[in-house]
Amino acid sequence: MDDPNTPVNLTEIEEREIVAGFFGKMIHSDSMTMAYWSVVKDAVLPEHQHPHEQVLNLLDGEFEIRVGGKTHHLKPGSVFVIPGNVAHSGRALTQCRILDVFQPTRDDYR
Repeated sequence: MDDPNTPVNLTEIEEREIVAGFFGKMIHSDSMTMAYWSVVKDAVLPEHQHPHEQVLNLLDGEFEIRVGGKTHHLKPGSVFVIPGNVAHSGRALTQCRILDVFQPTRDDYR
């Protein structure tokens, strides 16, 4: 963030489609990235992994996530911690809003 003592307004951040159907607004601090996602129904997140620890917070909708060979059905209020370097994938069962928090910062999302 340019000035950590200034609030960030999400309406002023440009939304980017990172994966088909996953539209994100990114906020970066010195040590983490927050990704606010709007995900279209039936959008698929292909299996991948990254060195960042990820905390998925499902705000709205229903999302299916597969981590470590096990599938989990997430509903609003679900929080799921994905360790770094662990393969995971997902699918939006409905339109979803998700907040992902990554540590360390996702420089590839800048």
